[in-house]
Amino acid sequence: MPAYSTALSSLIEEFSLDLVYLPRPAEEIYISRSDTNRPALALSGFFNLFEPDRIQLIGNAEHEFLASMNEKTLRKRVFNFMAQCPVAVIFTTGLTVFPEFIEAAMIYAVPILSTQSTTSYFTAALIGSLSLSLAPRITRHGVLVEVYGEGILISGESGIGKSETAIELVKRGHRLIADDAVDIRKVSAKSLVGRAPSSIRHYAELRGVGIIDVCRLFGMGAVKESEKIDFVISLEQWDSEKFYDRMGLENEYCEIMGIKVPQVTIPVRPGRNLAVIIEIAAMNNRQKRMGYNTAEEFNKQMLLQAEVDPSAYNHSH
Repeated sequence: MPAYSTALSSLIEEFSLDLVYLPRPAEEIYISRSDTNRPALALSGFFNLFEPDRIQLIGNAEHEFLASMNEKTLRKRVFNFMAQCPVAVIFTTGLTVFPEFIEAAMIYAVPILSTQSTTSYFTAALIGSLSLSLAPRITRHGVLVEVYGEGILISGESGIGKSETAIELVKRGHRLIADDAVDIRKVSAKSLVGRAPSSIRHYAELRGVGIIDVCRLFGMGAVKESEKIDFVISLEQWDSEKFYDRMGLENEYCEIMGIKVPQVTIPVRPGRNLAVIIEIAAMNNRQKRMGYNTAEEFNKQMLLQAEVDPSAYNHSH
């Protein structure tokens, strides 16, 4: 049984699909697969490995194939295909729907829709939308912000200052996606997208102040519906006994739903401006992804200097 599903009505609204036939309200028809299918083989009578829970797309090739048949063969192929009860059939490129499809749809209760979009464009857009809607998901305690285009998940124990730091970042021109609880979806083998649960979207909690509406307080530019998670920043209380990386040579990762996300741990103590530190960490992470690692370059320079003048290297250390 699929873990998640989305109503056909949401796809009709998103892609402005034309309704040809619906056996029941679209809100009661659920899609549970992000894959689609071009049913040329099924329309030729081959049903091995046919998966009716995929949305079936009829494009120019399938339409021409059916149009080349005589009336008796066409009726037989269409009825055999519709008897498999596909979850939905969509005609693309504004193609005319054969009357046999509508007749069979009424018998086998199969939704039929159409779109003016070309098959390749519509297929890509539909798979992208369904991949997001049906993606595996978890909810994590934390704050998600966008800083210089980087999606940053701020984690740490309750009361350490995550929300306060996020509000300071918003005041500095960055954007809030979620406060306190972050819904994280695995949209591909390498990508995680975070958003706020609908009940707390655009809200933040500040101890001593209460709940604030970030969107109303700072404007629409201060919030965002969703964001890819590029980086995790873990806040923790300063521990004088613990060694903290001062060079940045060691790469730390946080695993979320089987995906490794770069992470840094920032110790919190009075006098440290967390918002500025997070801005710098975001820019540094972006720079690393673009191929430049400051820590490694600095280390190379030190090693090169040590070869030329060992005493200078020893003095610097």
